[in-house]
Amino acid sequence: MSSSEHSLKDYLPILSMAGLILIVQVLSLILSTPMETNNMQAFEDPTQVSNSLYYIVLILSFTLVVLIAIKKNMKWVISLLIYLAIVSTLYYVFFALFTLIPSLSGFENILSVLISAGLTVLLYKYPEWYVIDILGVCIAGGVSALLGISLSPIPVVVLLILLAVYDAISVYKTKHMITMAEGIMDLKLPILFIIPKHRDYSFVKETFKEGEKREAFFMGLGDAVMPTLLVVSANVFIENGGLSYPVLGAVLGTLAGHIILSIVVMKGKPQAGLPFLNTGAILGFFAGVLLSGTSIL
Repeated sequence: MSSSEHSLKDYLPILSMAGLILIVQVLSLILSTPMETNNMQAFEDPTQVSNSLYYIVLILSFTLVVLIAIKKNMKWVISLLIYLAIVSTLYYVFFALFTLIPSLSGFENILSVLISAGLTVLLYKYPEWYVIDILGVCIAGGVSALLGISLSPIPVVVLLILLAVYDAISVYKTKHMITMAEGIMDLKLPILFIIPKHRDYSFVKETFKEGEKREAFFMGLGDAVMPTLLVVSANVFIENGGLSYPVLGAVLGTLAGHIILSIVVMKGKPQAGLPFLNTGAILGFFAGVLLSGTSIL
């Protein structure tokens, strides 16, 4: 094998993951308009920084519940919570999409319920890597759009900074994020993206034993969702006549952060993704704000 072929094989997963992040960002931008039109915002005042602290408390509470469930060997609790989150998020995604089709007016609710439930059952019965990736894109796009329309850029930036610090502490210091990831990996849930290392890879058949070499590359869904919040927020709350510099800056910054993260990950150790991705999104966003001369306050 030539060095160029070796390089292509090594870097293909990085490009594939970058492609999935980009798809999530495009989908979230598409979903944000009908979601905003249908008043799906979580907060009445999206400019309040206290909203960001509310999300941090929610994330910490969920993490605590998951860690307790793992310790008590009650993984069914984790599965139940995540499947409920999946079916409800998919409902919002399809409801928003169906409102864009005039001929489906009046049928959005029933169609969204049926499709969301059907896809969740498919996931439960057949959690293969491509099923998880496809549904993961829908879920990540939906969550990004829902939260992105609920927070203006400044609260989002505060949230991303806090989450980057928390991610770094939980991976490098307390290491509870690694414990949590390993503890729920065998539940085969769409909380991550999967890029196989070879064609005949099966996520269903893979066993996750400590010290075993992984047959695929994995990235948590949160690594795609969190920086995308800034992409959506910039698009919704900053006045522009189309795709703006702040939006493009956040997109390109996220991808740049992902590339740097991937290079570090290829050295073999688990890495906290959000310090790289969130930093890239924030720097790209502010570069776009400077280029456009718009105000974010």
